[in-house]
Amino acid sequence: MAITAAMVKELRDSTGAGMMDAKKALTETGGNMDEAVDWLRTKGLAKAAKKSGRTAAEGLVAVHVDGGNGVAVEVNSETDFVAKNGEFQEMVGKITYAAEGVNNVEELLAADLGGKSVADTLTDKIATIGENMSVRRMSKLSGETVVSYVHNAATNGMGKIGVLVALTGGDEAIGKQVAMHIAAVNPAALSEADMDPAVVEKEKQVQMDIARESGKPEQVIEKMIEGRMKKFVAESTLLNQQFVVNPDLTVEAAAKEAGATITGFIRMEVGEGIVVEKEDFAAEVAKAAQG
Repeated sequence: MAITAAMVKELRDSTGAGMMDAKKALTETGGNMDEAVDWLRTKGLAKAAKKSGRTAAEGLVAVHVDGGNGVAVEVNSETDFVAKNGEFQEMVGKITYAAEGVNNVEELLAADLGGKSVADTLTDKIATIGENMSVRRMSKLSGETVVSYVHNAATNGMGKIGVLVALTGGDEAIGKQVAMHIAAVNPAALSEADMDPAVVEKEKQVQMDIARESGKPEQVIEKMIEGRMKKFVAESTLLNQQFVVNPDLTVEAAAKEAGATITGFIRMEVGEGIVVEKEDFAAEVAKAAQG
């Protein structure tokens, strides 16, 4: 069967493959369009596997709220340039909607996204865009009211920092203010009861070591530690922090004035906790040249 330019164009448009790759795929499959797509996917899988070792620390956090339920998802790419790509953003949006019906990343990767799994969609996108990508994490929040906020938004509902806040009472206005506070201040937990005991104990030990360096008696040190730990908890927990909108009030007091009780929050920032190996510029250029 003769391979026409129109056939090559159709395959390129539907897969994002290069002209020569599309032509070869059609030649190898006798002009069968469906088989040519599968052939390219197979080759795309090989390309994606080659890129899977690269660190993906950029990307987007997307948030979505439906009634009293909210979901936040982080999808990573290698560069901020891809995070600004409309094609990538559209994919992230679809993945976020799919996350509403699952409970964890493993289930999300297996979820259907227009006839193929999220995992396969990612693999195809890696092959066409040319960067490693991953769905790193997702988290869900429920409450009487859930409000979302995105800081440094790249497009509607997604950006560098995504926040969800659950409230009982109050309105969306106080919820939005609290969400903006969370984005800016990054509290470790909602309240003292929600803090990681290991983190608290570590801080206490550090403060004790500092206090003992002063040479003061143990009973004096105990009083010092008590005050310092109260301050640490106040600065680390959302409800006890000074509200950025009105520093004369704690966040809890500000919410109470607005008739609201904060019951939970999620703050997700792109790339937090990912260790990126630094390379010199010449090494980066050499790696790029190797594909």
